[in-house]
Amino acid sequence: MPPQRGGWLEVICGPMFSGKSEEMIRRLRRAEIAGQRVVIFKPRIDDRYDTTDVVSHAGARMRAVSVESVPELVARSAGHDVIGIDEVQFFDRAVVDAALALADSGVRVVVSGLDQDFRRLPFGVMPDLLAHAEFVDKLQAVCHRCGGTATTTQRLVDGRPAPYSGETIVVGALDSYEARCRDCHEARQGDLIVAEPLVA
Repeated sequence: MPPQRGGWLEVICGPMFSGKSEEMIRRLRRAEIAGQRVVIFKPRIDDRYDTTDVVSHAGARMRAVSVESVPELVARSAGHDVIGIDEVQFFDRAVVDAALALADSGVRVVVSGLDQDFRRLPFGVMPDLLAHAEFVDKLQAVCHRCGGTATTTQRLVDGRPAPYSGETIVVGALDSYEARCRDCHEARQGDLIVAEPLVA
């Protein structure tokens, strides 16, 4: 049961393809139906599916506000009862303080993002957000390899697991991602990928 008064922080996390954005959209739509003033933010760098909407891998979408910085997010939050922040791991540390301040001011804050990077290490600001949240939901995906429960994201470069260290920027290489279970996740420490020339 959510608190009856005041604001709070909810975190939806998990690997890619686990339905994080879809779950956030579901929660914010319910808030809209309840007559609450809702806004959802996304980092401007996230333009994979759409530059203005938050779009899940399954195709669910909701109009969003793309922001460049946390101060812009805070400024555009004024007057809203519920604030969603998608792909929160891409924001800097200031987003934690902003989320807590908004919750302290009576706003319901719902954030979603990756809790681990492709190396299975804590991703960005997520550990702090998880520690402060009143509600945490860790979602799972289906492992692309074995069909089991996937809790990690495997980054692939030209079809091979991306290296953990010694990595160079690969220009022209094809990056892709898969959900993997613990057993199927592959580590390539110490590899070096040679950058390919950019094709005009």
